[in-house]
Amino acid sequence: MPALEELHFETDLERQIWENDKNDPLQLFKAIHAENIENDKWHELVADLDKKRAKTNNEYNLLRSIFEKSHKYLLKNYVQHSTFNQMLETGDFDCVSGSATLGILLERYGFDFDIVETDYHVFIMVNLDGENLILESTLPIGGLITKSSEVKKYLDSYNPKEFAQLTSLTQRLGSPDIDFSEHAIFRKVSLVELAGLQYYNDAISHFNEQSFGLASKQLSKALLLYESERIKALRELAIEQAYKVYGYDLK
Repeated sequence: MPALEELHFETDLERQIWENDKNDPLQLFKAIHAENIENDKWHELVADLDKKRAKTNNEYNLLRSIFEKSHKYLLKNYVQHSTFNQMLETGDFDCVSGSATLGILLERYGFDFDIVETDYHVFIMVNLDGENLILESTLPIGGLITKSSEVKKYLDSYNPKEFAQLTSLTQRLGSPDIDFSEHAIFRKVSLVELAGLQYYNDAISHFNEQSFGLASKQLSKALLLYESERIKALRELAIEQAYKVYGYDLK
């Protein structure tokens, strides 16, 4: 496990976040490519939802507002592998940045929820009055799934299969409709661990461009946030490939 002082940071702002705000999920999601971060839309969204919270005690109505207003203010264009900062600046988002947005807001307003990591997708499950609801961030229309039969159908499509193994370490978490999922992973993760998966996604971009050193550096940060087998395995593979292809010893 790498130590904090051994990490490589792209910007001074990223370093500051890791040194001062490593336990704050919102700041951690802003750490990747952290430069000139655009916060205005986030503050507008929170202010709008705070007003809604003050006016209603109906949890379902607030939940619907969180989902709908997140798409109104921030989640504009589904673009695979968009970072949280891209979303804040342009409205481009994916399942990781979209679920991060919803998860941070659900935590702010005291909802009981789980973030679920699957092979190549992330979604949110909310427990409301003893019933499970799904928040599928990538679907602005129809992504708040409340009907019990539809919730079951959705969950069944991701439930893990016995003895299934993840075969691709270099496929990023992105789309809800990738059809080659092995059904190997169905795991509840924290917001901090989800921030680790954002670093994992970014590392895969570098890995697929054969920038194995950069991939390894991003994976070291991912591993400190989320001690995941797939993150460990890809980091080992990046170190191995750096030596095989370029003769670099990253150990």
